[in-house]
Amino acid sequence: MTRRPPSPRSTPLLRNETISMQSSRIRKRDPAQPKLSFDPIPVRIEPALALLTERPPLTGDWGWEIKWDGYRLHVHIEGDRVKVLTRNGFDWTSRFPAIAEAARLLGPASMILDGEAVVLDEQGRSDFSLLQKSLGASGRKIGNRASPALFYAFDLLYLDGHDMRQVEYRARRHLLEEALRGHGGASLLSEEVHGDPVELLGHACSLGLEGIVGKRQDSPYRSGRAGDWIKLKCVPSEAFLVVGYEPSTVSRARFGSLLLAAYRDDDLVYVGSVGSGISEQDAIALHKKMGHLPWKRKQPPVPYSGKRNVVWLQPVLIAEVEFRAWTTDEKLRHPSYKGLREFQDNADVYRLDSEL
Repeated sequence: MTRRPPSPRSTPLLRNETISMQSSRIRKRDPAQPKLSFDPIPVRIEPALALLTERPPLTGDWGWEIKWDGYRLHVHIEGDRVKVLTRNGFDWTSRFPAIAEAARLLGPASMILDGEAVVLDEQGRSDFSLLQKSLGASGRKIGNRASPALFYAFDLLYLDGHDMRQVEYRARRHLLEEALRGHGGASLLSEEVHGDPVELLGHACSLGLEGIVGKRQDSPYRSGRAGDWIKLKCVPSEAFLVVGYEPSTVSRARFGSLLLAAYRDDDLVYVGSVGSGISEQDAIALHKKMGHLPWKRKQPPVPYSGKRNVVWLQPVLIAEVEFRAWTTDEKLRHPSYKGLREFQDNADVYRLDSEL
């Protein structure tokens, strides 16, 4: 009968098994070694805004892009968790499901993308009115309609534990291109071009685009209108508060015009009226909205000396309006109505003292 070999004896971890295990003493960090910083992902970042200019700069290193006609968004990605935030911080993830799904495919990296949600027309141009229709936009009312909008990303504000806002734009741009390389769907790269901005603007206008945006290559990301980003438009358009309307003498379902206001410091200033561009469908929706909500008031919310028959409103609706220029008395010249901004989007209402 074969004898079973004896089982090997285990070697104790410590020579003296009665002594408890202890870790070695932690040594101080070698100051010559690099520090690996970690920045928590920001909950919200106030967006950088482009300053409207009439002429391109004569000096500096600038990159140029198409000016998209849509809604400014920040897309926050943390693994498979995605949030789509408007410029005012409202969560519109459910309203842009295609954008959110495309963003999830960019994970597991954590990042914050800055860009614009747009809907393209048959010629491939961004169309603000089509975007509004896709959302079921109605001004103040929050809709539940999901939009098939695309997201054109043009900046990278956070990447894998690093706040990128103090990094110069050209480096942020390079990292953005790498992050989006090979991805498609609803997350696209807003292409950058280098060239004569006068020629680029002329080409953009000939294609029916809104204009171009220039970004200083060596600039950090600064919230607000710091001048690092500028915009040149084919036809200027800005956001104005609706402070009243002039009833139509032809149809109860139409308007003679909408009366508009801008800010000067903290005060509202009347800047004229708009009647062009308001379709029959727009007029019916606006008339229904203004007739059923308690926004009417007896006194105008702005200084007004005109003689029109005006129904005054609380200044809560924000209209996007195209115009050709300003008159000498600071009124809009040849304005045309484009649509209402969503209340949650809270577009930047025009300020007379900042751009005139």
